[in-house]
Amino acid sequence: MVNFNDTSLAPLDLSFESLKKYNRHGVEYWSARDLQSCLGYSKWQRFVPAIKKAIESCMQSGNNPQNHFTGAGKMVGIGSGTNRELDDFHLSRFACYLIAQNGDPRKPEIAQAQKYFAIQTRRQEISEQMAADLERIETRHQASVEFKALSGAAREAGVQDKMFGLFHDAGYKGLYGGLGVDAIKARKGIMPKEQLMDRMDTTELAANLFRMTQTRDKLKKERIKNQRDAMETHEIVGKKVRSVIEEIDGTLPENIPPAEPIKKVKKRVKAAHTQLVLEPQDAMGIVVGPHKN
Repeated sequence: MVNFNDTSLAPLDLSFESLKKYNRHGVEYWSARDLQSCLGYSKWQRFVPAIKKAIESCMQSGNNPQNHFTGAGKMVGIGSGTNRELDDFHLSRFACYLIAQNGDPRKPEIAQAQKYFAIQTRRQEISEQMAADLERIETRHQASVEFKALSGAAREAGVQDKMFGLFHDAGYKGLYGGLGVDAIKARKGIMPKEQLMDRMDTTELAANLFRMTQTRDKLKKERIKNQRDAMETHEIVGKKVRSVIEEIDGTLPENIPPAEPIKKVKKRVKAAHTQLVLEPQDAMGIVVGPHKN
């Protein structure tokens, strides 16, 4: 079952499974209004586009959207014992999966949900190697998104475009014991023209993803507006992540062998023609219609 409180992903305030409800026919469903917060959307208006894209994806996958997305209303209190009905959808498990796939990947909640569904929905149909490949691909994608977000935060913190290379190198030096990108590649036998993160395994990618997210948050929280301070902050965060790895007796990133090029992994996954296969009960969705408990 899906649980976004699973520590293998990252803790969130809400558990996907705890939001599940049952209608009077015993069919499970989720309220889109409840799922909204779980996936990191503070405003309904910003969540609706993801739902609409999910409905389109449902049609393209050959499934009937009416079986998975049912219009409904949600009563909420507005004070003085008065209630007001808000627009809502009752969603099947498949609909929740599609919404996660069509959500904003910059949101950590969406990224975690995508990673979970990408692996768990296929685990019964694929080998453990394929599951590992999918996890690495998803983590690499998240790292790419975060790299761009960190670059944007660095620019706001005063880092000039021509200094981005040195800024990102500072983070690597903190995490890799003083080694910059070029030195890391040389140590691992990676070709100079290759992207370093394309040769990282999932564990190494996760360490770097954590380094980048924490640096971005720290730059914003401390309102850093100086290029030198921004670089120093990035290196300090890298060192702290390295200290955590040492404390738990983990393998230091510079000692992790280079992984297979990510392009080969993507080709292998694509060649396998793995597709989402719905269980019979999931394929039916909530065709009996929404009913309040």
